[in-house]
Order: sequence, then C-alpha cells, then structure tokens
Amino acid sequence: MNRALTPINQCARRVAMSLIVLCASLLTACAGVNPAASQAPEALSMNSFPPMDAGPTTVASPAVRALAQKFDRGINFGNMLEAPKEGDWGVRAEDRFIDLIDERFTQSVRLPVRWSNHASRDAQAVIDKAFFARVDYIVDRLLSRGAVVILNMHHYRQLDGDALDPGEFEVDPAIVELRFLSMWKQIAERYANRSDRLIFELYNEPHGRLETRWNELFSRALRVVRQSNPTRAVVVGPTHYNAADKLVDLRLPPDANLILTVHTYEPFAFTHQGAEWVKPTPATNATCCDTQQRQLIDRTLDLAVREARRFDYPIFIGEFGAYSKAPEASRIEYSRYMRDAMRSRGMPWFYWELASGFGVFDPASNRFRESLYAALYKN
Repeated sequence: MNRALTPINQCARRVAMSLIVLCASLLTACAGVNPAASQAPEALSMNSFPPMDAGPTTVASPAVRALAQKFDRGINFGNMLEAPKEGDWGVRAEDRFIDLIDERFTQSVRLPVRWSNHASRDAQAVIDKAFFARVDYIVDRLLSRGAVVILNMHHYRQLDGDALDPGEFEVDPAIVELRFLSMWKQIAERYANRSDRLIFELYNEPHGRLETRWNELFSRALRVVRQSNPTRAVVVGPTHYNAADKLVDLRLPPDANLILTVHTYEPFAFTHQGAEWVKPTPATNATCCDTQQRQLIDRTLDLAVREARRFDYPIFIGEFGAYSKAPEASRIEYSRYMRDAMRSRGMPWFYWELASGFGVFDPASNRFRESLYAALYKN
C-alpha cells in the first residue's frame, strides 16, 4: 500500500538521511581517503593542448626587444643539469660557478635542463619535487645576482627520436609529446611569478623526428606557457639543431614576445675535432681560421641576421665554441673571430660552455683559462 508520508514522518526521514551522510563522511575522513583525490586524473590527448590561434603576422614588442638587448657575452651552464642526472657528466651547478656571474664576467646565463628524466613516466609527466627545488635554487641564485637567465628543456632524446643516453629511461612512444607539453605546463606555472629576466626556451636544437613536427609542437607548447605567463619572453629556434638555414621553415604563431635563436659550430671539423660523442669522430689537429673558414662563419651569421629581419624579431647565438682537443692557438683565434663577427652584426651570444670540455673556466684550478677568457670576454 502506498501512503503519503505525514509531515512528522517526512521530517524524521530527512534527519535520518542527514545522519547517514554525516556518518559516511566521518568514516571516510577517519580512513584518510579524499574522494576527489581518489579519482583518476583526466586522460590527456593532444586535444588537451591545442595550438595557438591563427592571426596576423606579429612583430616583437618593445619590451622583448629591450630584454634581448640585455643579453651580453653570455655563458651556458652546460653539462650540468642536462645530464641524465646532475654530476653524470663530471660537473655540477656549484655555488662557486654561480658566484662567477657578475658585471666583470657576464650577467647572461643559459641554463640547459633535462626535465624528462626527472618526471613520471606517464603522460602527466609529474616533475620530481626535489629536482624542481634544485632548479629553483639555481635560478633564484642567478636572478639574485642580476642575471638574465634562459631556462630551457634539453636532451629529451625520445622527442627527437635519438638513441637514449646511459642512465636515461624510456617511455611509451605514444606519450612522448604529451609529456613534453605536460612538463612545460608545470614549469610555466611554477615560475610564473619570477622576474621577467627569466626567459623560457621551449626546446634545445629540435631535430630528427621533430623536423616535420616542430612548428605544430612549438605552437602547442607556447599556448601552454601563455596560459600562466602571458607576456614572458620565449625563445624559439629552427630545426636541424637550430641551424640558421632552417629559419626559413619556421612558422611562428602571432606572438609579440618571442626571441629567435640559432646555434653555430662552423667550421664543424675544427670545433668538434676529437669529440667522442660525434660519430665518426672528427680527426684532431685541424686549425682555424683561414679565408674559407671565415667565409663559412660569416655566411652563417649573415643568413641568421637576414632571416631575423624578415621575421622582425631579435636574434642571438645560443651556442658556439671549440672543443678543448683543438690546437690552443687556433681555438683562441676562432673564439676571437667569432666574438668580433657577432659584435659587428649586433648579435648577442652565449658561449658553450663554462666548465667542461669546451670550458672557459678550469674547475680543477678554480680559475679562468686566461687566453680563452680574454679572447671572448675582454675588450
């Protein structure tokens, strides 16, 4: 028999239901379970990271032009945080290196970081808290010394389709790009309130499988950054290891806060002679810089300048240098020629690198290599 409840019965029923809900909540809390946290994270796809909206061609803002002019005779903190684990490649980002950064040496630092080996192996790519804190410390120490800091993502080998380095873990190929975008979401949000002297470079030397993917992937990553950093300067370079002759293929979204970069190690047979990671390894005893070699250097720099004018964005040389197995006299001549060639074209630069195989600083003696230092940073 179906009877309508009296008002008293209705009231009693409501009280009873409220008590049931309250007891359930108390039991859940006592068990330490957060119902919201127990839900699986939202499944990620490339649709989670749409590219930048199309729009008319944009030129660099006055603010980003002014910032780019602060780049001056910079240095790469190389072989430190972009190793699979800091220290694996023989050098760490020690306080003594950070303390070198001042107006007498340089106040422009490029900080390469291998984030991919310090993040969870799923599409969420949750970055390890301790590693994040380590990067925080270095970035904040550099900023406190008045430096302009370019923070990048470096050596995500699977993203380029390269063989893995010793000590680097592999993930499902289907989520490689999703991890790249997820990591940048975390990085951008973490540093959103830092000084505008902190600049993001979304990827170092795209190549390999990125030759045909880079324009789209960069656009998606830029949109991720712009969600939390709407005006922060972002560096972008072309494919084929940031080669100047690939600037022509770069398709930039409409964004006024971009800075272009290229790398140059020409003449390669000289700058990389004896470099064990190059296969086949270039022979040693190559010298520099004869007329043909100088012309090669000049053509590369001139091409970069022309393309930057076409884009109407500032440009800088993010990496150049000669490996320590090159003859010392030629290494000094090359460095001085590069410095003067870039200066004459108004191109800021970052030497590769501080304290390892190309290093301008000798960590063993704790002193600058004076001849190389003078060729690059004096006069």
